[in-house]
This record gives sequence, C-alpha cells and structure tokens, in this order.
Amino acid sequence: MNEAGRVVARLADLADPGAREFVVGEGDWPFRGFLVQVAGRLRAYANVCPHKHHPLNLADDEFLVPGQALLRCASHGALFEPESGLCVYGPCAGRKLRALECWVENGDVWVRNVPISHS
Repeated sequence: MNEAGRVVARLADLADPGAREFVVGEGDWPFRGFLVQVAGRLRAYANVCPHKHHPLNLADDEFLVPGQALLRCASHGALFEPESGLCVYGPCAGRKLRALECWVENGDVWVRNVPISHS
C-alpha cells in the first residue's frame, strides 16, 4: 500500500456507465466501498446508505438503476446522483453518500483514506 492511498480496481474493469464494489481489509468488518463511472467521470463512495446504514447493493456491482442515470439503495429505494452522491428521492432525501477521494494512475484506480479493519 502507498501512504497516499490504495489501489482498489483497474479502470479497464469498470464500464461507462458502470459501478463496481471494492472491499478493503479482512476479518468480520472490512471496509466496503464502490466506484461509479458515468460519462467518463469517476467517483468513489463508501457503500453505506445514509438512511439505515445498509449497503446500497444486494448483488455484486448492482448500484445503477436501469437506464444508468442514478444510484439506488436496494433496501429502501433511495436514489442518488452519481456525480455528487446527493439523495434525490427516498427516505434520506437531501443527504449524501460519503465521498472518497479517487484518481487513476497507470490504469489503476486509487482511493485515499479508506479505513482498514482488522480481524
């Protein structure tokens, strides 16, 4: 791991539009996050809905609604803008997903300040 961040995926493995979950750490409580790319714009968020703190996805990498315009919490149907993480519909309207700093370097997607869980 680089002190500046950690690699969580290869950009080539992320569709546009598309989303992909990543897990950092081991044990019972690893950190779960996800990447989303729409129109060439890449974002990273903690995989936690601000409503009930559930993961947004129930199945691997299923974050975007059909049509690929919004992110959806599968538990309660909240909808979020991929660009800002703002909830635009549902029980947490007006709240935001926790954004993570991310960037691409040599084809790798890096994320900064991801907490590490230990078993």
